[in-house]
Amino acid sequence: MDKSRAEEIFKSAGALFKGHFLLTSGKHSDRYLQCAQVLKLPKFTEELAGDLAACFGEVDIVVGPAMGGMIIAYELARQLGSEALFTERLDGKMALRRGFEIPPGSRVLVAEDVVTTGGSVAEVVEIAKSLGAEVVGVAVLVDRSGGRADFGVPLKAAYTVDIQAWDAADCPLCKAGAGSAVKLGSRTI
Repeated sequence: MDKSRAEEIFKSAGALFKGHFLLTSGKHSDRYLQCAQVLKLPKFTEELAGDLAACFGEVDIVVGPAMGGMIIAYELARQLGSEALFTERLDGKMALRRGFEIPPGSRVLVAEDVVTTGGSVAEVVEIAKSLGAEVVGVAVLVDRSGGRADFGVPLKAAYTVDIQAWDAADCPLCKAGAGSAVKLGSRTI
């Protein structure tokens, strides 16, 4: 999918915001992509996931971190004919729960809505590898890292964008008195 089509989808869904935001990573930004606005529209989710699914061969399991990765993991798994799992935070760490299992030797694709620093994705990749799985790649709707995120496996994004993010102490919006950063993400869920 070309970048203009992906951007058109995000704009159409009302998923691009400007303001002062607190990201899941703890960083601040003046722009925010709310993938939930895209994922609530099955036609867009199917189109974006179809483009990502075409980048990967046979996959046994698609796993995404809750909350953001759940819907895209499910749709990727549906299109790839594989299982869809999700991880959840337990005592602050990502974990497989609900009886979910990743058998050794499974070909696993990790899915997420947005990657900025990639912390949640890195945790899921490590879980899969620690269980003896072969992680074949990472599929994301949006790569906010500008292509800098590295998980040691192929990373494919439907939309790659380089949006600045700052540590709170260095945030020009905070320094300019723009008020508190708004948290729209789901990390506390």
